[in-house]
Amino acid sequence: MKNKTKITLERFETSKYRLIVEGIGVGLLTGLLVSSFRMGLEQAESLRGSVLLAVKTGGVSSLICALAALICAYIVVWYASRRVPLCTGSGIPQVKGELLGQMEQNWWQVICAKFIGGVCAIGAGLSLGREGPSIQLGAMVGKGFSRLSGRLRTEEKMLMTCGAGAGLAGAFGAPLAGVVFSLEELHKNFSTEILLSTMAASIASDFVSSYIFGLSPVFGLSVEGKLPLSRYWMIILLGIALGVFGVFYNWVTAKVQDAYDRLPRRSMRIAVPFVCVIGLAAFFPYALGSGHGLVTEVAAGNFGLSMLAVLLILKFCFSMMSFGSGVPGGIFLPLLVLGAISGGLFTVGAGNIFGFEDIYLANFVILGMAGLFSAIVRAPVTGIILITEMSGDFKNFLSVATVALAAYITADLLHGKPIYDQLLSRMLSKQTAYGTTEETRGHKVLMEAQVYIGSRMDGEKIEKMLLPPGCLVVSVERESREIVPSGSTVLRGGDKLILLCSQGDVQKVEEKLDNICRKIKM
Repeated sequence: MKNKTKITLERFETSKYRLIVEGIGVGLLTGLLVSSFRMGLEQAESLRGSVLLAVKTGGVSSLICALAALICAYIVVWYASRRVPLCTGSGIPQVKGELLGQMEQNWWQVICAKFIGGVCAIGAGLSLGREGPSIQLGAMVGKGFSRLSGRLRTEEKMLMTCGAGAGLAGAFGAPLAGVVFSLEELHKNFSTEILLSTMAASIASDFVSSYIFGLSPVFGLSVEGKLPLSRYWMIILLGIALGVFGVFYNWVTAKVQDAYDRLPRRSMRIAVPFVCVIGLAAFFPYALGSGHGLVTEVAAGNFGLSMLAVLLILKFCFSMMSFGSGVPGGIFLPLLVLGAISGGLFTVGAGNIFGFEDIYLANFVILGMAGLFSAIVRAPVTGIILITEMSGDFKNFLSVATVALAAYITADLLHGKPIYDQLLSRMLSKQTAYGTTEETRGHKVLMEAQVYIGSRMDGEKIEKMLLPPGCLVVSVERESREIVPSGSTVLRGGDKLILLCSQGDVQKVEEKLDNICRKIKM
């Protein structure tokens, strides 16, 4: 019988087109699941609005019913978080952790807990988003597809990537963003196999989502036209401000999580944002929920300068308290809302100082979302494409790219760490096994790496890579031809490497490859 390593290598050589077909299957299943999740959230948020209205007009009995519903939601979220700890938070760090071999999630438990916990948490009014849960749900669909069909671990990681991209595509109607997110954020590496299979999955998921929710973009903004070039200095100024805000956002996120860690029980941590819901529902309901509708209202000019400032502060604080508590829910949508409010605040303030035209308010709302996303997540290409697809506005591509670049450079100069890398490092620092065992860490997987032109390994022999023990370069692809490598094989910029290593060593190998193959030598 062939050993597992040989089977892994043989299946990898013939996997490209099979993965495309499997990606379509994962995409369709993910589209159904994520669309169901999205419908559940819409129903829960609609119910919350009806309950708040009933409390205002119905007296004490309606108030008691509302409090009882909030307590029930709290109990469900607490139980889901306690029963399946890896369902908590955004879910994107968990997906990245499993792709790096540092975590092992039970796919069906995570799907159930994330779905129910996310609907109850966001529906109850916590300031959380659907995108992180959707990405984790999609990744678990890919993992379940792999386990039920007996795929190898290398294929499983690719199918998880397909599901993650399909989850983002289905959540926001943004198939291109789903593909780019998988390459830019999850793998931080370009691969033809991942590109094609994830594209197939994202398109399939978006087809299902569009069939259910229609073809209209998520944010129905009325954009009058392109910003004049004479105003681009304001775009750069906005990008710098958003870069600083993004670094501050990530710093506060870490501090809030530190504060929550001092609470001795999970039940106490989760109770904090639920108690806040009561106060906000009574005095400032605008801050409740993901805030999806706020983007349109800000772009329409429904808020003045002081109201935008208050809204930004309260939404920021409540988002921190909601996410820091560790309940199931993401940060994508709340941070986009914060970016939209920031863009609106900047435009109204600039209008008062420089006589800026309100006709460009919607443009700056879009720019605010793209800039803050780029600063916080540090995935500017994903941010540009995501905001373009979500807003349905392709007229301001140049200005969106400009603000994303300015925000990214500012955050990088301030040495801000990308939010999902920060969250993953925090999880892994707790010395928890996260479901992994010696057996799972010993599974052999294949990895891909590109040798960048000008990197340390450009022109060096393979033996100079000094990879961890047990990790081998099994193939070098150069200009569409395959080279069987040895230690004396000289690598060139543009070579694609296939490496074989244990699943538990993936993170160490990735860090090594980042330093010697994916970083330009200055």
